[in-house]
Amino acid sequence: MSERDLSLAAAVEGAIRRHGEETYPHECCGALVGRDGRVEAAVALPNTTDEGPRRRFLVRPSDYRLAEQRARELGGELLGFYHSHPDHPARPSQYDLDHAWPTFAYVIVSVAAGAAGDITVWRLKDDRSTFEEGTLQHGDENPDSHSAAAVHR
Repeated sequence: MSERDLSLAAAVEGAIRRHGEETYPHECCGALVGRDGRVEAAVALPNTTDEGPRRRFLVRPSDYRLAEQRARELGGELLGFYHSHPDHPARPSQYDLDHAWPTFAYVIVSVAAGAAGDITVWRLKDDRSTFEEGTLQHGDENPDSHSAAAVHR
């Protein structure tokens, strides 16, 4: 698996999709926890943006610390973040580009009329100029799928 690839167990992918549907028409957000490009848990985080949660999401420093703590508790590491795009494609926006870090994976799920659709993974280029789309392995391709955790609230 290349460094741009990410594997989501079926339970984790399902949890991310449900989170997007539950928060529609607002954006959801959360942390991706696992090891070696395999996401074993999705940790739901509150969307605390002041710009309107329908079009933006914000992870506060305290939520970031919570995500790191939860990753340690689960025996993993923080691999990145996920969020939804209500009634918009699962492609990064300029806002996403302006707020991303090069070391993390970013999973985006499109939610149209309340139903989750496309799900993609992106990584910021080292020079921060743009995102590169990675390959997202779905379902039971993750050999640890039996231990995958759902969204924790």
